[in-house]
Amino acid sequence: MNALIALGKRAKQAARVLACQTTEKKDAALAEIAQALRAQLPAILRENARDLAAAAENGMAVSMQDRLRLDEPRVQEIAAAVEQVIALPDPIGQVIGGGNRPNGLKIEKVRTPLGVVGMIYEARPNVTVDAACLCLKSSNVCILRGGKEAIHSNTELVRIMREALEAQGLPAYCILLVEDTTRASAADLMTLNGYVDVLIPRGGKGLIQSVVQNATVPVIETGAGNCHIYVDESADLEMAVCVCDNAKTSRPSVCNAVETVLVHRAVAAQFLPKLAQKLAEHQVELRGCARTLALLPQAIPATEEDYATEYDDYILALRVVDSLEEAIEHIQTYSTGHSEAILTNDFANAQAFTTRLDSAAVYVNASTRFTDGGEFGFGAEIGISTQKLHTRGPMGLNELCSCKYIVTGNGQIR
Repeated sequence: MNALIALGKRAKQAARVLACQTTEKKDAALAEIAQALRAQLPAILRENARDLAAAAENGMAVSMQDRLRLDEPRVQEIAAAVEQVIALPDPIGQVIGGGNRPNGLKIEKVRTPLGVVGMIYEARPNVTVDAACLCLKSSNVCILRGGKEAIHSNTELVRIMREALEAQGLPAYCILLVEDTTRASAADLMTLNGYVDVLIPRGGKGLIQSVVQNATVPVIETGAGNCHIYVDESADLEMAVCVCDNAKTSRPSVCNAVETVLVHRAVAAQFLPKLAQKLAEHQVELRGCARTLALLPQAIPATEEDYATEYDDYILALRVVDSLEEAIEHIQTYSTGHSEAILTNDFANAQAFTTRLDSAAVYVNASTRFTDGGEFGFGAEIGISTQKLHTRGPMGLNELCSCKYIVTGNGQIR
């Protein structure tokens, strides 16, 4: 705990410095980071290869290894995401409300940094850069605690970013890494009151629930993703096959991948064989209800647990339903509040679906894979909030801010 307290003290000191920096200074540091990531690609890939070798040796699932893996295109994407953050407006100091009172007081509600943001996450090295750079642009210091599976990658990425900060005259302690990857360090970070202003967990359901249940610092609950697609009886079935395939197979290990597809009984006999044929190209394992099994002999029986599971893998649950009402009831029962989609040509059904389902993102005729800060135009994202306070959905720069009121008078008293 003493090591975390020391880290917290450095973070608080750096936060006071960072809060006073200009947009130009922060953008220059971000540009330095993007350039350094590209310039030091061989070192990044070397350290990532160490993590990947250990992951394979320890039997990590192939889909999870995909989350961990960095290659040249992915590092280029990470660097490009940093540059996208540069292009975004600096939220700090923006006036977002207020007005003049009858007594002459001028009240302005302005955006301010949260302060020190703690991140607990799993084997996702891209999160290390995304979180650090979003925090930097929004004048927040970040304390990063990644999983042991990515420790070599994370250590190298943080080294590169801290050197870039110093090159631009900013404190290296604006970005901090917890190098101890034991459970004790995560527990200590969860209770670092007085130093951490907010904690954001990013990973699987077990990690997120552990943080929510055990943290004493404020937590923003993010993205366990048991996502659904409902194929309505009026859907364009060729489009539906394409959308469902994309939502499952483009990157099955991420939280916005679909886990259950619900199909109206009127189109099930036409749609399910077409979908199964397409998913077979990726060797997706299908688990279905009795009516699904009658149409797809290769599927295996689905249990209630299957419908409640975020697989993060090439596995898809299927269920034939009698109505939109039944589809909505199923989603309300099993959803984690992340992303749901309806594929339909019926306007009334689309309206009912979007009105009655209270997830962070609800789609009509599009893949759930778009629930992402970059795709929403936020640049990178620090996570996808599935709670309602203090923010919801993909979290970009504005969501990393609090506010304060600046009140100007000329001697008013009450």
